[in-house]
Amino acid sequence: MPKRPTIAEIAQRAGVSTGAVSYALNGLPGVSEATRSRILKIADEIGWRPNLSARAASMQRARTVALILARPGRSLGVGGFFLQFIEGVEQTLSERGAALLLQMVPDHETAVDVTRRWWTERRIDGVLITDVHAGDTRLPVIEEMGIPAVIVGRPQPDCALPSVWSDDATSVTEVVDYLYALGHRRIARVSGKAELDHTRVRDMAFLAAIRRHGLDAGSIHSADYSGEEGARITRRLLTGPDRPTAITYDNDLMAVAALGVARELNITVPDQLSLVAGEDSELCLLTHPSLTALSRDVTGYGADAAKTLLEVIEGTGSYTPHDQRAHLIPRSSTGQAPPPEVTGG
Repeated sequence: MPKRPTIAEIAQRAGVSTGAVSYALNGLPGVSEATRSRILKIADEIGWRPNLSARAASMQRARTVALILARPGRSLGVGGFFLQFIEGVEQTLSERGAALLLQMVPDHETAVDVTRRWWTERRIDGVLITDVHAGDTRLPVIEEMGIPAVIVGRPQPDCALPSVWSDDATSVTEVVDYLYALGHRRIARVSGKAELDHTRVRDMAFLAAIRRHGLDAGSIHSADYSGEEGARITRRLLTGPDRPTAITYDNDLMAVAALGVARELNITVPDQLSLVAGEDSELCLLTHPSLTALSRDVTGYGADAAKTLLEVIEGTGSYTPHDQRAHLIPRSSTGQAPPPEVTGG
């Protein structure tokens, strides 16, 4: 009996991954139309036909999607982003009769192992990918396996997976422009983890805005989103030379910690120092003074991500990136830049 043509054979002839072949043969997004046509032509030439028993088994969906976070479990309670994001994901999934399978893991290698195991065991129908790094090792593996997936972040080079993303660059630029209009000329940024793709986008936008206003190179300090790290960096900035008159933070918790450091050093906010939180939350409203913050509908962001993933799983929808962005909400923690004699200490 002649050997049955396989997806691996089609992939080899087409010069693509088996995941790309799976996308093309199943009518899923993830490959260009030219690649899809080439794959279908090769499949027809070698007489490939779907394995009907395997296809029937594959249609028995788990009605569950995965969110595997490569971060400490305690980070879910640090700031409000992920709790609000998961709330949006859960709302959308429950409306569609689906569930969320959440797991915290130490690194991306473990995330890949868990994803592969759950997919092989048919425990999940797809996966949401967050905290994307430059050259993220998870993406090619997930593509290769043909797992329906959505990147929560901007589209990545050489990756066909659809994305739901936020325009971080425009939001950061809005903050710098606002502080410049208030007269601030020494602006520092306390960012998130440097390896994250969205941190790099924000850093570049911050530096571009600083240069556009003719200011000296902006001061950027990488942190881990914790209050402890935010306080440590703020203390160093406020006790060093050329003390900034304004500091922006990538989340709410670090900005709240900065308020405590300012009080510790008898630096008044906003008279001597303006502070901006990169995420809005109840914390920003409960502090005194209340924190100026970048605010967006994080719950809606999670709902968009879940909706897009369900569309990928079902093979419907256009999968165009969602261009959301945060908007600045001025509050009591920002004001006019102080005169030089006040900033000198």
